[in-house]
Amino acid sequence: MTVINIRRAPRWSYMVIFFALLVRSSLFGAIPDGEWKNFEEEAVSLLSRYVQIDTTNPPGNEIKAAQFFKGIFDREGIESRIIESAPGRGNIYARFKGNGSKKAVLLLNHMDVVPAEAKLWKEPPFSGVVKEGYIWGRGALDDKGPGIAELMTLLALKRGNVQLKGDVIFLGTADEEAGGAMGAGFLVEKHPELFKDVGLVLNEGGGIRLGNDGKAREYSVSVTEKTPLWLRLTATGAPGHGSTPGNNLAVNKLIKALHNLIQYRSPIKVVPEVQKFYADTAHAEPAERREKLRDLRTALKDPAFAEEFTREARNDASVRNTIAITGMKGSDKTNVISAVATAELDVRLLPGEDSKDFINEIRRLIADDSIKIEILLSFPASTSPSHPEAMKVIAEFAQKHDPGVAVVAPLVRGFTDCHYFREKGIPCFGFMPLRNMTSGEGLVHGVDERISVDSLKFGVRAMYEVVRKLVAE
Repeated sequence: MTVINIRRAPRWSYMVIFFALLVRSSLFGAIPDGEWKNFEEEAVSLLSRYVQIDTTNPPGNEIKAAQFFKGIFDREGIESRIIESAPGRGNIYARFKGNGSKKAVLLLNHMDVVPAEAKLWKEPPFSGVVKEGYIWGRGALDDKGPGIAELMTLLALKRGNVQLKGDVIFLGTADEEAGGAMGAGFLVEKHPELFKDVGLVLNEGGGIRLGNDGKAREYSVSVTEKTPLWLRLTATGAPGHGSTPGNNLAVNKLIKALHNLIQYRSPIKVVPEVQKFYADTAHAEPAERREKLRDLRTALKDPAFAEEFTREARNDASVRNTIAITGMKGSDKTNVISAVATAELDVRLLPGEDSKDFINEIRRLIADDSIKIEILLSFPASTSPSHPEAMKVIAEFAQKHDPGVAVVAPLVRGFTDCHYFREKGIPCFGFMPLRNMTSGEGLVHGVDERISVDSLKFGVRAMYEVVRKLVAE
């Protein structure tokens, strides 16, 4: 029988209470509540600085952003390295080690951004100004804000001396906006040893979607994406002076071909991932739409409902292959008829579609065999392998912070670097726990891109909580 020393019990009890309070002192983990405010403000400051680094792709020049992160990791004592795929095309890889009893979690983000036409912006696109409750600048949403949330997760784990069961890896990549060949594609192909123990990748492509009332409507975790097929059409004809146009003009041929493509709408097709997404979110729709969304395949056979449903671009792109004409070029001079005219198309294919078949369909539509079709970018469709633990952690987080809100898996109409990892059998989930209004979705790649300070602060804490549960518990 064990004899308890009654005189020592109070001290022992106080120690238990002290440590219990220490554990409970923070809703989000090892960092005390009193320090989170400073930590959040640090995140705002870092994002403001990060946005000021111009990584417009082309040319990318992501090495500057990689050096920005490397400096932070060096100060914090976190192992990191810069890997260049070409001069100036930097990628940053950092690892905070656990005891190896669980597989590593990789936090993926890209450092390049799309071009911004400064004259259209209210604030300079690389100012990083903090104004009216937002951090303004190209990349604030895509993908520098999420990158800072991931950075702060590593810093919080390190500063909090959290004992990890699995490693946490930070990977900032180059070139995602142009397909990722110089970034994630290069690393997965040339440095597979960096990812041999990775059990899960968390990346952009999903998050917390808010209604106009500011309340969460859904938590989206993307596991599959539409496939990009970027094409260039080239028409040739007789060059000459603008004052004497003939009948064999390259520009005219190209315009006729593009006119046919503009008129085309591919047949509606509801893939299983899309059917499940609309069924899972039907409860939030008006009563007259609920049953139709729960059986979308059947409902879309009704021409009236199909017309109403596809009127919204987001819906339409979820059930069709799409063609966007994103660039045209003829002569550089007004009075010169060019011998060559080109147009670039951004085609997005539904899962299961064959790119060769769709190119043949485009050939049929343009009805001009003299026009050359060149593939600029194409890769196979991929769906993430399952990861039940991650889905459980995200669902528990959702119920804790937004009780009753559904966790859904939408079809991402864009594409991310996830496919490089999915093709290797590594689960890659599109989930960044930033709280974004639906009205702000057009800011990605648009004018006046900005992220809410409150959204970033919440995302910093949320990312930390999700990752800590995955690797420390």
